[in-house]
This record gives sequence, C-alpha cells and structure tokens, in this order.
Amino acid sequence: MGDSTSTPSSAGSPAPVLGKRQQCQNIIQKNIKKNSKVKFLIENLEKSGCRIGNNFIRAVNCDRPAAGGFARGYGIEICSNYLHMEDEVVQAMIHELIHAYDDCRVANLRWSNSNHQACSEIRANHLSGDCHYLREILRGHLQLDDLRLKGHEPVCVKRRSVQSVAAHHSPAKAKIAVETVWDTCYNDTTPFDRVP
Repeated sequence: MGDSTSTPSSAGSPAPVLGKRQQCQNIIQKNIKKNSKVKFLIENLEKSGCRIGNNFIRAVNCDRPAAGGFARGYGIEICSNYLHMEDEVVQAMIHELIHAYDDCRVANLRWSNSNHQACSEIRANHLSGDCHYLREILRGHLQLDDLRLKGHEPVCVKRRSVQSVAAHHSPAKAKIAVETVWDTCYNDTTPFDRVP
C-alpha cells in the first residue's frame, strides 16, 4: 500500500495457521462486532465524520513481512499470511484503526511528512498495546528477569515508531521526527480518556 504506515510486527515468514484470507477475514468480522477496543475506535471514526464501509478492514496476502497497513481512501489491510494468531490480527486492527482515526481527525495530516507519520506511529504503538511486555518478550526484546521490564514501554514505542517512519524516510530523519513530536504525541490518548 502506498501510504502504508505499519512495519513488520511478528515473525518474518508466512503463517501457516492464518494463511487463508477467509479465515483471517472471519476473525476481522468477529472482532468488529465483539472486541470493545475495535468497536470503540470504529464508533469514534464515525463520530469524527469518517464513515467506513463493510470492506474498510480487509484480509490480504502481503508481499512483505508486515502485520498490516492503512491508506487514506482505501482502508486497512491485514496481512493474513504473516500473522500467526487471532490476537495478532486484533492487535494489527487496533494499530491500523488508530492510524485511520488520526487521518480522519487531523485535517492537514500528510503521511509523507515524517513528523506527521511519526506522531501517528507513536500513538498507534502506545495506544494499541503493541508494546505490552509480553509482546516484547515474544519478540525477543525482553526476558522475564530483565531489569528493563518496568520502563520498557516507551523504549519499545520509540523503537517501533522509528522503524515504521524509516520505511519511508532515512533512519536519521525517522529518529529526529520521533524525538521532535514525542512529548505531544505520546501523551495524546485521543479518542481514549487514558492509555487503554
């Protein structure tokens, strides 16, 4: 996707469990109806004036290792061939819905602007739970006895945000962009009252 704002999340090889798009699409549809965070984000997208159709979130087979992506005017794609569990599908949905919400609420958002993209990546990584310590342990970035366990979340959010922005800009520019907007964007929990 041209305006894709996500980076790889889990393993780098296609998933045998969710290799079929239809199975992933069924998980998407189930969680649109039943997952409280997904429902909350969709409701807030619509309250903000952005109507989403039945195919706004779609399961696809992706060419590169990724969890999914969002593109303005096109919607959200979830990479069914790179996600291994339902929880990963839901996590990708929440992450991409935050990007969609940012795109809806910020009138002058330009995804090509490294600061704009960095802000949305910070928010998506922070508010979606992408950096929960258990996810970081599964990714190999933390161990249960790791002394960094307590303060890992902001470190993870920065790391993942820089990686995402660096997919579209130089690594140096990505790091500067994340640092520039960090305080404002990390503390912006909209549409949630607090970090979920």
